[in-house]
Amino acid sequence: MNDENEQVLQMRLVVEADDYDEAVRFYRDVLGLEQELQLHGDQGENVTILQAGRATLEISNPAQVDYIDRVEVGERVSPRLRVAFEVVDASGTTTRLADAGAEVVAPPTRTPWDSLNSRLEGPAGLQLTLFEELGEA
Repeated sequence: MNDENEQVLQMRLVVEADDYDEAVRFYRDVLGLEQELQLHGDQGENVTILQAGRATLEISNPAQVDYIDRVEVGERVSPRLRVAFEVVDASGTTTRLADAGAEVVAPPTRTPWDSLNSRLEGPAGLQLTLFEELGEA
């Protein structure tokens, strides 16, 4: 067990975006992540921290990544890092993000673990999975 003072309180994924304004617009204004903090430095430094609800760190071995890619896309396409967002409406959100400039790699697909998942290429070089938990109908 960790000592209370050693517990991790937050996980933050840091992404360097060549087109900072486009990345902020896409992830904040289109995907709908809530802005927590935005700072601008005197020499052009910019950072925006967006709240994405509950964060988890998913560690998968290559066989699992291959399997997820086959289910969601039909072939291996994942980079070493992929970001997954749970959304209420995977189909609608996929369309909205595509309309805002994301490239759809694979449309929403029902998975064996009973979710609806799509795959997109988003700004700042991030590959995204959108997933909607379907549960019992």
